[in-house]
Amino acid sequence: MKTLRYGLVPYIGVMAVVGLLLYRQPHMSALILIAMTCFVMIFVGGLAWKWIISGGALVGAVGLYLMLFTDFLGYIQRRIEAWQNPYADPLGSGYQTIQSLYAVGSGGLFGLGLGNGRQKQLFLPESHNDYVFSIAAEELGFVGAMLIILVFAAFMIRGFWIAFHARDRFGTMLAVGIMTMLSLQIIINIAVVTNAMPVTGMSLPFFSYGGTSLVVLLCEMGLMLSVSRQIPMKKEG
Repeated sequence: MKTLRYGLVPYIGVMAVVGLLLYRQPHMSALILIAMTCFVMIFVGGLAWKWIISGGALVGAVGLYLMLFTDFLGYIQRRIEAWQNPYADPLGSGYQTIQSLYAVGSGGLFGLGLGNGRQKQLFLPESHNDYVFSIAAEELGFVGAMLIILVFAAFMIRGFWIAFHARDRFGTMLAVGIMTMLSLQIIINIAVVTNAMPVTGMSLPFFSYGGTSLVVLLCEMGLMLSVSRQIPMKKEG
């Protein structure tokens, strides 16, 4: 991890292939998620600072190229404009954000009751997927939404505790990668549905619809439990 050959080049090579495919999709939210997870993993893994700075400069150069010579900047700019003022285009780019805020705001303190949400009745697009937290806030209210956030917070804290108490470096890296990816998804999804950041298309782990997603998440939790099982127990007395 301290060398360019083994510490940085393999990551850059893999990220270049994955990044190109996601850019051509385009699926910028997945690209950002994978890039941030990769950065955290190489940082925790102990990559020398000079290579971290060099890698950051390379990523910055690629980003500058995309902004100057492609429509990447226009794509991002449209998302930012819709985030800053969704009511400027209420039937277009701002529609989903507005309907999401209606759902969150109409829930009140204790919500409309489980299953009684109105925005999922063909008003809020993707209410079963990316915007499922909006429906949860509408049906369970502020109290229910805060309980969900607290459960997610406890989940993330426990996950990183397992990562940094793992028996070996492999267990630490495995757990850090899984928890970083899930934590970013949770934070970004909740921020998007409450209009705290521009729309990204990120699903909410364990809540959003999708059988394949659930299977992958459960496999990741199996890996986390495997790492946790190998943590040395403290001797009593």
